[in-house]
Amino acid sequence: MKNTKRIFAVLGVIVLIGMYLITLILALIDNPHTFDLFKISVGLTILIPVLLWIYIAMYRYVKQRRQANQDDPNEK
Repeated sequence: MKNTKRIFAVLGVIVLIGMYLITLILALIDNPHTFDLFKISVGLTILIPVLLWIYIAMYRYVKQRRQANQDDPNEK
């Protein structure tokens, strides 16, 4: 789990930095879609960490359920 968290954290950081760089580059070359990309970047800055947190929470929940089912001899 620890390595999985690290991998997803690094991927999240790479995606966020990539979005910011693309937005900055397009702003510097005066692309008409820059403001739309900026809004998307701000939204994903919030969304990506939330999705990562949900993934980690679901993983923990499924793992605990699996262990509880294995420990309970009455479960089929």
